[in-house]
Amino acid sequence: MNVTEFLRPEHWLSATAGPRYVQLRRRIEEGIASGLLPIESPLPPEREVAAITTLSRVTVRKAIQELVDKGSVVQKQGSGSFIQDSTLRVEQSLSQLTSFTEDMSNRGMESHSVWLERGVFLTSSEEAKALNLEPEHSVARIARLRHAQDRPIAIERASLPLDLLPNPLAVTSSLYEVLGQDGNRPERATQKISAVNLSEADAELLDVTPNAAGLKIERTSFLSSGRVVEFTRSLYRGDAYDFVAEMRLAHP
Repeated sequence: MNVTEFLRPEHWLSATAGPRYVQLRRRIEEGIASGLLPIESPLPPEREVAAITTLSRVTVRKAIQELVDKGSVVQKQGSGSFIQDSTLRVEQSLSQLTSFTEDMSNRGMESHSVWLERGVFLTSSEEAKALNLEPEHSVARIARLRHAQDRPIAIERASLPLDLLPNPLAVTSSLYEVLGQDGNRPERATQKISAVNLSEADAELLDVTPNAAGLKIERTSFLSSGRVVEFTRSLYRGDAYDFVAEMRLAHP
């Protein structure tokens, strides 16, 4: 079956199946899922889809706009609409220190988190070393599954000295916003990035197959005084994140 035949209304359009633009959007999604409309292939022009489906151009435009909003279709000025991989990809600059919430907001993306852990705990040897604490000290820990556009893309586990975050429950959205209220927002950080294969438990949280490629990020953040304020270990889906660094030619 070709695309024209696939879109003919007698195959899918019904008076009892909801708004027509929704039915058309679902039909196109079926074509994508089946491979009839492969990634990077063009959709027929809007006027052609309207003629094939007997729908108005307003209805067709609304259906395509929903696909654009969901990331299944990209519109290129002067070229038309094309099927794209709807797997979310985010570019993260390595030259700026921002929170996940701020980063997604700056991109116009909706974000939310699922809490995995939040409270006060005895410090581990790794935390004590990273935060320059004595082993008998306690730390504030927060762990979250991060979502962007309703897709899980990162597991973030942060540890902080208790005097800088005495109440982990105060963090409901942005950690940096809470720290900034007391003048403790970090001003610089070092990061180590390594490739990993995701464990079964982490893969399940990130909605990928076990042993899928991931990125492990260890970040140590500092106050202007040089004191360590945050030690964060994060796992990112390998198919969702690109880290970008600007580099300049070194002069002799």
